[in-house]
Amino acid sequence: MTSGAKTIKRRRKTQRPHAMWGLLRRRSPSGFSPSSTAEEVTAGIDGSGLVALITGASSGIGAETCRVLVMRGVHVVMGVRNLSAGACVRDEILKQVPSAKIDILNLDLSSMSSVRRFAENFKALNLPLNILINNAGVCFVPFKLSEDGIELHFATNHIGHFLLTDLLIEKMKVTAIESGKEGRVVMVASVSYSFSYRGGIRFDKINDESGFLAYGQSKLANILHSNLLSSHLKEQDAKVIVNSLHPGAVATNILHHWCPLYGAIRAIGKYFVKGVEQGAATVCYVALHPQVAGVTGKYFSDCNITELKSHALDRDLAKRLWDFSLSLIPTGRKLFPRRHKTMWGLLRRRSPSGFSPSSTGEEVTAGVDGSGLVAVVPPVGLVLKHAEFSRCGECTL
Repeated sequence: MTSGAKTIKRRRKTQRPHAMWGLLRRRSPSGFSPSSTAEEVTAGIDGSGLVALITGASSGIGAETCRVLVMRGVHVVMGVRNLSAGACVRDEILKQVPSAKIDILNLDLSSMSSVRRFAENFKALNLPLNILINNAGVCFVPFKLSEDGIELHFATNHIGHFLLTDLLIEKMKVTAIESGKEGRVVMVASVSYSFSYRGGIRFDKINDESGFLAYGQSKLANILHSNLLSSHLKEQDAKVIVNSLHPGAVATNILHHWCPLYGAIRAIGKYFVKGVEQGAATVCYVALHPQVAGVTGKYFSDCNITELKSHALDRDLAKRLWDFSLSLIPTGRKLFPRRHKTMWGLLRRRSPSGFSPSSTGEEVTAGVDGSGLVAVVPPVGLVLKHAEFSRCGECTL
């Protein structure tokens, strides 16, 4: 049985985790607190007739969100990388809610081709789409490039969801018109957006190897994307709202790469951090609660609107991120080919320009618009006549 399924199974025995958050039941504008659970914030809400798509629904917050939305009558489509893990979660939910409507589709957000297949497979179900919950993510994973040649945090947490939302937003707009019910896009971000690179997004070197800052950058990207998408939809008078949120400090498997702290967090975490029941509360609140109707372009924490730091509200930065993200959408080639294993990979020292001996031509020109320019290129084939190209199948001279 997977960890997500075990969590769902335990939910039948106990509802509130043992956590210090139970002491913090302060009143707030929404009426909820850090200790509120997903079941509590959706109590009495009828989600019958709604269809929600949840990424990363096979474990942690995603699995709990799936369970609670199904309890409220929502038809849920689970986007999961591991189909067997997703099936285990679905089976456990069906034991609690035999009438549940749940579909499972394969989705690897680090792969843009997988995202496109998922979108097509979802459309083939001929279902409406009322709620899109962009929940899946990776956290502090060792440096790795995706199959598209993009650093894994940025590829999975931002680009995958950026592309998925782009592929499904028209479906959401149509659903809102036909059903007369407001659509909702929910971006699960994190307070870690505060810990990104200087300047927010490192457009000039998106494949930086700092896992901690890369995660913060990807969460900042989620918020910037949410804010600008919200503005675009308002300008179009679309009946779809978009909000981002911080679920709280939750001890889930997303931290398992962050050793050796992960073991300690799992051992004592239940006394100091939220359980998934509480971690999923703000997600379910923003996705389903009537209090959020008509509210868009906001950031929530503990089921309440929370102020963002200035760099997360930078519209120019958001626009630049939007254009940069579009430039990464595949055109049949990799934007950043995998780096060759050469001595240059060891020489990633900082310099006044921000580049190093290991920087590639594509990296140093990333985000640069050369439209309207004319360049005279020398016959490099003569200069590199004796170079060794067998190491790279993409080199042709």
